[in-house]
Parts: sequence; C-alpha cells; structure tokens
Amino acid sequence: MVTDSPHALLAQVTHSLHAYAQELQAGGVEGFPPAPASSTTPVDEGSPGPVADSRVESVEHQPRQAADAPAPPAAFPASPPDTLAPPAPAEEASLAAVHTLTELRAEIGDCRRCRLCEKRNTIVFGVGNPDAEIMFIGEGPGYEEDKQGEPFVGRAGQLLTQIITKGMQMQRSDVYIANVVKCRPPENRNPEPDEIAACEPFLVKQLEIIQPKIIVALGKFAAQTLLKDTTPITRLRGKWQSYHGIKLMPTLHPAYLLRNPKDKRLVWEDIKAVLREIGRL
Repeated sequence: MVTDSPHALLAQVTHSLHAYAQELQAGGVEGFPPAPASSTTPVDEGSPGPVADSRVESVEHQPRQAADAPAPPAAFPASPPDTLAPPAPAEEASLAAVHTLTELRAEIGDCRRCRLCEKRNTIVFGVGNPDAEIMFIGEGPGYEEDKQGEPFVGRAGQLLTQIITKGMQMQRSDVYIANVVKCRPPENRNPEPDEIAACEPFLVKQLEIIQPKIIVALGKFAAQTLLKDTTPITRLRGKWQSYHGIKLMPTLHPAYLLRNPKDKRLVWEDIKAVLREIGRL
C-alpha cells in the first residue's frame, strides 16, 4: 500500500475544511474568511503551500489598530479629585485667623485633604502643654495611635514617656507631642510628599501657637522631612538645626531604640543638649 505524503494529506484536510466552511456559510453562519480559489496543483514539498501562504498574507495585511489606535479613555481621572488637593490660598487665609489649638482642631475638622483620610480611624492632632518649651515631632500615627487618637501611645510611645519622665525629669503633660502627618499611613508606610504638603500647614500653625523653644525630631523620616535633607539620621542627630526659626535637635526614633537598645546612650546625649539649651541641666 502506498502511503500519501504529509503534504498531500495536508492538502486533503485543507480542501475538506474549506468545503465544510462553505456549507456553514451557505447555512447562514457568518465570520469566515473567503475561501481561496481551489487548485488541483500538487503541493510542492519545498514550497509553503496554500495554507502557509494564507497565514503569511493574513499577518502581513493585518490592520494595525492595536498599535496605532488611540488609547481608550481611563476608567478613573488621572489626577485626584479636588477634595484631596492641598490647602488652597483661601484656606491659608482662614488659618491666619486661628489663634488657639482648639480653634486649629476645629479648622482641620474631618479632614479630607489627602488620601490618608480613606483608611484612617482617627485624626491624631497632638497632645500636651500648649505652652510647652519642648515639642517632639515624629513621623505619623501608628496602629495604637490611630485607635486612641493620641500620638506615641504604643511601645515606642512608652519608651518616649520613659525618656521624658525618667531622663528629663518631666511629665508628658509638660511637653507637646505631634507628628508630621496627623493620619496613619496604610500599613505604616512613609507618608507621600503630597500628604506631607497637605498636612504641614497645620503643623506649622501648631508651632506658631505653642511657640516652643526646642523641637526634637524623632527619627530619620521626621528629621529629613522637616529639614528637607537626605543626610542619614546617624549623621544628622546631635547637631542643632532650625525649622521655621525654632532650634531643632534630630535624634533617633524610640522604635529604633527598641530594636537597638545599645544606642539609647546616643539619644541621651541629644536630650542632654536639649536640657542644657533650656537651662534644665
């Protein structure tokens, strides 16, 4: 028995498929390409054959809509809605009329000025003496702070309290404690620049109202953000700086000290410099 060559079998299969397609088209089924002209010419084993030719042609003449067509409209606006914009000049003028921390908290209201409002539970405004000589500023609220509405109440906050009470011989109520941003960033990530920009006017207003003699910036993020300086905290700490005309001492964050207790001595050196500056040492 003589076995047909693979190309001959392919030609037979192709002919059968075209015949079947014609029957479907005759029955009203749409969407099939026009059938090529029938040919009884044997398929040359060295040529691509009618099926291969049709494939090459379909690729070469395929419309380029996918590459050239304009992109479909975005499902969401490219920029955040106006409710998430930083404070407008009118709001800055409104801040100028604020003279107490109570008025400032009322001015902030149920803040929707940045995306941090979407996941927060509580606005963590700040706590302490409105006439404090020393103001501690951290990065932002954590999990416990977001629940309780008070800055530095978690494990790091407990260590900060020990620094204030045992090291400085003061009470938490003698100082003022706040953060760069007043809402907890999701998963405790660093605040984004637009979030900082939306919140900074309120921090500056707190400083204007309290008028502390010293700011203690707690940790890398707070220090670098306030000073607009990317120098590592290990080089920033212990050296006097200035923020809005107020002396600023960068130091290590209490959360860092929980992981690296041997560096508590470095923070104590920074705190002693603060105490000397206000005449308490």
